Amino acid sequence: MDKTALVLGATGGIGGEMVRQLVGAGWQVRALARGETPSPRGDAIEWLRGDALSRADVLAAAKGCAVIVHAVNPPGYRHWGQLVLPMLDNTIAAAIAENATIVLPGTVYNFGPDAFPATGELLAEDAPQHPRTRKGAIRVELEARLEAASTQGARVLIVRAGDFFGPRAGNNWFSQGLVKPGQPVRTVLYPGAPGIGHQWSYLPDVARTMLQLLAMRDTLPAFARFHMAGHRDHDGRQMTAAIARVVEQATGAAPAIWRFPWWLVTLASPFVATLREMREMRYLWQTPLQMDNARLLAVLGQEAHTPLAEAVRATLEGMGNLKAAGKKNAPGLPAR
Repeated sequence: MDKTALVLGATGGIGGEMVRQLVGAGWQVRALARGETPSPRGDAIEWLRGDALSRADVLAAAKGCAVIVHAVNPPGYRHWGQLVLPMLDNTIAAAIAENATIVLPGTVYNFGPDAFPATGELLAEDAPQHPRTRKGAIRVELEARLEAASTQGARVLIVRAGDFFGPRAGNNWFSQGLVKPGQPVRTVLYPGAPGIGHQWSYLPDVARTMLQLLAMRDTLPAFARFHMAGHRDHDGRQMTAAIARVVEQATGAAPAIWRFPWWLVTLASPFVATLREMREMRYLWQTPLQMDNARLLAVLGQEAHTPLAEAVRATLEGMGNLKAAGKKNAPGLPAR
């Protein structure tokens, strides 16, 4: 059973990508889903009906598994603060029972501005975690519980990356802020302050990195954290320019680049949970941040890295944006 994995959050962005890549690498995969499960397709995926909030469901699904991918979140961020830690505790209980490795997609929410290095320096895995947001504090507690679990029979692998994007990435800044899924791209909205760098990570690259680290998990510390460099947008213009080039090549018309309407998020956030979460993390768009992947390179030799143009094209195609007709995106404020 060394190559049997349970994926929690298999219908989400990183969870779904891990399912695809685990199957491609010859793993037997179990996927826990709350709703109706897909019919068997003979593709090494065993779909199980259950809830990550039910310890009995998670323990049963994890029986005999060597790896548990914890990529589950409450849909639409509803009751996020109340549900995230109980779901993790169930995963921890299952991992301890099976002596399994927990794989967690990490975020930079753990870090407050005090941890962000000066311009030109990099953020290391052991940087102090003093978050300034509720979500960040929960993320710190989440990783603390995982570190404790690593002394009780479980192993832990955390891969921290920048903002996700990809053809099936789900809820993320690319698909919720920059462009609108399923529509031709006539405008691109950018949330960052002018000249402030930002870090992006292409989901297939993140999943590939996790898979490579899993292959050598027995040689890693029981509690192992790695940072990915991903795609560094050093001045906030590289990602929007890449989107504009891909759209122009596909349609013959380049989209306009506009500032993200933060004022609208502020007005609507009392009524929309997702917008409240977006507003809370705005500081990450106002402070330059670049992660240090030296530890990852020391272990793997190189980091999986799809060229930006190729990654952006695949993302826009997967989101249904490269079409000749459709409604206009709502404009924000001129970016420059």
